Amino acid sequence: MKKIISASRRTDLVAHFPEWLSFALRKEKARVYGPSGHSYIVDLSPQEVHTFVLWSKNFDNLNKNKNSLRDLLQKYDQLYLHFTITGLGGSFIEKGVPKPSVALSQLDRLIKIVGLPERISIRFDPILYWKEDSDMRTNIHFFEKIAPELNARGIKDIRISFAQWYSKAKTRAAKYRFFYVDPPQEEKREATDILAQIAQKWSLQLHSCSQHFLTEVPGIRPSSCIEGPHLQNLHPDGESVSGRKDKSQRVECGCTESVDVGSYTQFCPHSCLYCYANPKI
Repeated sequence: MKKIISASRRTDLVAHFPEWLSFALRKEKARVYGPSGHSYIVDLSPQEVHTFVLWSKNFDNLNKNKNSLRDLLQKYDQLYLHFTITGLGGSFIEKGVPKPSVALSQLDRLIKIVGLPERISIRFDPILYWKEDSDMRTNIHFFEKIAPELNARGIKDIRISFAQWYSKAKTRAAKYRFFYVDPPQEEKREATDILAQIAQKWSLQLHSCSQHFLTEVPGIRPSSCIEGPHLQNLHPDGESVSGRKDKSQRVECGCTESVDVGSYTQFCPHSCLYCYANPKI
């Protein structure tokens, strides 16, 4: 059975490492460094790959075919994109990320590249709360602005989650005097209910990523960001793929099996203050 390639949960390969990704695609193999420092080779031969899943906050390099990235990816049967747009791009929180208007302008070209709007999922993730001069701030209101843009393009699937403040992110927030607020679950559910109403208005489907308590809100489904059966349905030949849970992910993660080709040693210049990986900041 062919495998799903994830590129990548660990860093933004499309935005900041297109040369590395293109080199791997030409060689049809990638050397990956795992969290413990060991390395291994992943076979990227097209006959071995069911779907190539790309995760990014900036797909400009794919649109512009930098390093022949778009051409090299066309040899795979199916591309699926996770495009993170939080409304915070260009702010001090996501310093190296494009502004929201720039990110949204990439969508039309991306739909042409992947062939179907259903092969693009938007990650409105994370939802943040913080204080500036004693005033509470949040990016949650941005969803109302992007919802009609997504509806107009036929993009239906939206992944959401509230920021999870791991120890390294807390240390970073303190260093940069970012006064984040982590509301209790009940407040998060109330906020999610508002998002669900907006989503219903614009015929969008919200999926909760690794936060099952949000699925208590009507209209919210648990997310499988990489979902074998869904990718099988979208596949041009309907080719079978694994539907088994990916045991390497968090307990509440609903993703099915995939092979990630990114490495935490590839430090991401997006410089997001909340990042769980290794941002260049």
